[in-house]
Amino acid sequence: MAAALRGFAPDEQAWPAPAKLNLFLHITGRRADGYHELQTVFQFLDVGDRLWFSSAPGAGIALRGGLAAIAPGEDLIERAARRLCEGAGACPGVRIRVEKCLPAGGGLGGGSSDAATTLVALNELWGLGLTAQELAELGLGLGADVPVFVHGLAAWAEGVGEQLTPLPALAEPWYLVIDPRVKVSTAEVFSDPTLTRNGPSLRIPDFLSGAGVNHLEPVVLRRYPEVGKALNWLSKYQPARMTGSGGCVFARCADRAQAQELLGQLPAPWRGFVARGRNRSPLLEKCAARRSA
Repeated sequence: MAAALRGFAPDEQAWPAPAKLNLFLHITGRRADGYHELQTVFQFLDVGDRLWFSSAPGAGIALRGGLAAIAPGEDLIERAARRLCEGAGACPGVRIRVEKCLPAGGGLGGGSSDAATTLVALNELWGLGLTAQELAELGLGLGADVPVFVHGLAAWAEGVGEQLTPLPALAEPWYLVIDPRVKVSTAEVFSDPTLTRNGPSLRIPDFLSGAGVNHLEPVVLRRYPEVGKALNWLSKYQPARMTGSGGCVFARCADRAQAQELLGQLPAPWRGFVARGRNRSPLLEKCAARRSA
């Protein structure tokens, strides 16, 4: 690594870990190692989890606020911090607090985004000087979605999701996102024998002209009927789609007012939120603001 790990001054401001949407998702093949080849477009949202980092010499990596269902030491936040420490051969100690806002198993990338924010923030705070590409390579071992969060730009993605082509000119609309309060198992969805694994490949102009679906939807809707109910409800008002492997569904709205109006009609017990699409991640904005301060 470019520098020895060191302590850092307390940073009272939160580091954002934004949500993402998959605007479409095609499965185009399956590799010999069992991973699936895919095509998708990632766009960020202006909402997400938040993380705080404080120097704690001798404390190792101490996390507060992670998901209770995850065994100690296995949270992606802790694993991301360990990767940086292992590369440097030392750990000066850090306390991390996370405020979870994104639902687990919702297809919004919460865990991957938390890991990416940890990599980016500690690289800055510890003065390591790693490039975005180096951090993305570290992150890929944690999850296929981590690199797009590290780079922080809306992108066309291929491979397992790590081959990224920035799409800076996408529209940045208002979305209504519905969480039907169903935790979807990504592993179960991708292992389902009925999953489409040889879907057609698209080109970027095809997507920009309106082509593309989510090949995971049929499997998820069969396994998790509540996701189908939410998708059907939202589709009555705007064209709706599932993001990632679910279970959240979303629709592009004409403006914020329409999104808020639909949110107000949301049936119980579903939850939802209104968010703006972003082609530049709030995490990049945080880094830029810190460097210019």
